[in-house]
Amino acid sequence: MSRAPRSADARRDWGADDSQTPILHVDMDAFFASVELLQRPELRGRPVIVGGRHRGVVLAATYEARASGVHSAMPMTRARVLCPQAIVIPPDHGRYREMSRGVMRILGDITPVIEPLGIDEAFLDVSGARRRLGPPAAIAQALRARIAEELGLPASVGIASTKFVAKLASSHAKPDGMLLVPRAATVGFLHSLPVGALWGVGERTEAHLARLAIRTVADLAHTPADTLRAALGESGGRRLLDLAWGRDPRAVEPVRREKSIGHEQTFAENLRARGDLDAVLLDQAHRCAARLRSAELLAGGVAIKVRDADFTTLTRSRALDAPTDVAHELYRLARQLLAGVSVPAGGVRLLGLRCESLTEAARTAVQVRLDDAGTERRDAEVAMDRIRQRYGLSSLTAGSLLPVPTTENARGDLS
Repeated sequence: MSRAPRSADARRDWGADDSQTPILHVDMDAFFASVELLQRPELRGRPVIVGGRHRGVVLAATYEARASGVHSAMPMTRARVLCPQAIVIPPDHGRYREMSRGVMRILGDITPVIEPLGIDEAFLDVSGARRRLGPPAAIAQALRARIAEELGLPASVGIASTKFVAKLASSHAKPDGMLLVPRAATVGFLHSLPVGALWGVGERTEAHLARLAIRTVADLAHTPADTLRAALGESGGRRLLDLAWGRDPRAVEPVRREKSIGHEQTFAENLRARGDLDAVLLDQAHRCAARLRSAELLAGGVAIKVRDADFTTLTRSRALDAPTDVAHELYRLARQLLAGVSVPAGGVRLLGLRCESLTEAARTAVQVRLDDAGTERRDAEVAMDRIRQRYGLSSLTAGSLLPVPTTENARGDLS
């Protein structure tokens, strides 16, 4: 759910004319939390937070938790103070990706002109689907019904003449609703909103505009351009003025190539042993490699991110000898990068691995060396992918990541 300010005074009905509103913004409601509730229906109606139990940030929260002020990207420590009665569930990213593929498959049945925005939202241009499926409002209703029926998940949809307004409309349609903003009502809808609803207006900019008595989009729209340029710069002032009057010429872009694929973890207790940090990197390398193979991409470089106890963060990156989607190669370079970093006395709070310089596997020439085991390693990892897809992400892992049995747990289950 967008955390941009919403107006309590904004009308829920701006008219029924959808003849000039081909843009849909589909946004899954509290996606991670909604997926978890499918497996835990007894938690419906209760405050639920998806995220780390002690560290990290909130990934999603049910509306019952949001009523206490909890929102995504909030530190978990703060969320637990605001809503101590909340049930905290650790994330299952494999399950979320699986459900996301189901959502995108349904959207793709409507139109090929789809622009995903992450895992749980997308823009659609349904201009070409009108003859087959009807007007935009009917398409949006059918989409929401099909997602609910096939996946059991709620989705909100905004319908408008531009991407910007469609995204704002979906935010105002939540939870589990639909809002149409006819082209003729665009300016009226925008001018009913607080200025923080405009893209690019964060807390600092909003406070700066408030000092100029600009508190709503209508205030900004009627502010002289010279004043806005002086306050926000040439490009910033012009862009916000365009948005305030509904001017957004951007088309839905059906192809969005990922610039990087990564995974990072915030630890419940700071890690100090290099062996522990290496194990985390190995796990992250396997996760990233599986995502590369799923997207049919190769990585040309690797970067790591290390954050210490006082939140000092550093990154290191290096190009690979050859593009790859093999975890062993990603891990080998990431481990070399980590070896060049001094572990702080207070330990490492967060560690991340990112694959960069991505290229399409089908269009990338890779020189195969006969003296290494790269092919065999990749075949083994592909086999692991198939097992995880069938039995779940936690069904299989690298042997070196399994806990070592002690006298006390030697008979325990290590799977």
